[in-house]
Amino acid sequence: MLFRLATALAALLFVATPVAVAYSGASEAASGSALTSVQASGAGLEKPFDASVTATQTAPAPLSPGSADGSAVARRAAVLTLPNAMAALGDSITRGFNACGFYVDCVQRSWSTGTGTEVGSHYLGILSQNPAIDDKNFNDAKTGAVAADMVGQAQQAVTQKVEYVTLLVGANDACRPTEGKMTSVAEYRKQVAAALKVIKSGLPNAKVFIASIPNVKKVWETSSGNFLARAAWKLGHICQSLLANPTSHSAADNQRRDRVMQRVAGYNSQLSRLCSGYGTNCKFDGGAVYNFNFGSELLSNFDFFHPNGDGQRVLAQITRQAGFQWQSAGNPVLP
Repeated sequence: MLFRLATALAALLFVATPVAVAYSGASEAASGSALTSVQASGAGLEKPFDASVTATQTAPAPLSPGSADGSAVARRAAVLTLPNAMAALGDSITRGFNACGFYVDCVQRSWSTGTGTEVGSHYLGILSQNPAIDDKNFNDAKTGAVAADMVGQAQQAVTQKVEYVTLLVGANDACRPTEGKMTSVAEYRKQVAAALKVIKSGLPNAKVFIASIPNVKKVWETSSGNFLARAAWKLGHICQSLLANPTSHSAADNQRRDRVMQRVAGYNSQLSRLCSGYGTNCKFDGGAVYNFNFGSELLSNFDFFHPNGDGQRVLAQITRQAGFQWQSAGNPVLP
């Protein structure tokens, strides 16, 4: 079945999109200027994620950048000793899935631990000032992982004796075959809390950065008019809780999509609270990833869902700006 699916997708994309590659120098420059424009003007932000939103609220409300754990100025003022080893926990996004090949992981382009200079990962930012971290960039994420898998990944990070951990998980908890199979907010919190407990117990001095879950509804909004995207979503059974019936604007389908996004908002709210309860060694991005408008130009032309090379680079920039500001010899490592 998997072979037939891959063959069908390959044929479809080969015929209709001969330029379907995950990354190119030209698109890198284009999206780089787009990110600069967004940062300067505030454009590209949909309704901002509110770190205080609860699962019973109907929509996220505005949140000032950095308000989940202090102002942007305070974030940049908090400089820290550079880590000598790091680990990334999460799912296919952190594995760089479809960022440089057809339905394969591409860890060299991971926003967190990637080695590709075109992405500018957290790892490369630290390596530029601390050679001791060289080759100690452990990507413990797994494609298809959900919150329930985070304890195992956290245990792996503990054995690696890392001093910095990144976490991005939750898209697969919301993106299920049906809406009814989504992970509940309470269960999601329980699983992530258990993973954080493992890290705090086994790595008491490690810094933990938690990225908010992207606004997956943007995928539908930007690509539902694309025949190739709709075909890939259907053939690949991608996020059907949200992406089923992609051309329908019926009240039932619109309400279903809104409920899926409310579930994501509930997850993000719990991430904010868990990080706050963890203490000063944890930093949540304040909704920076959720708030960013990942347009179709930043998505893979293979599945129209995962970030392509450009998308991974933008994700790295967003999260580095929202995360810890490391310091070596008086010089902070900035994006």
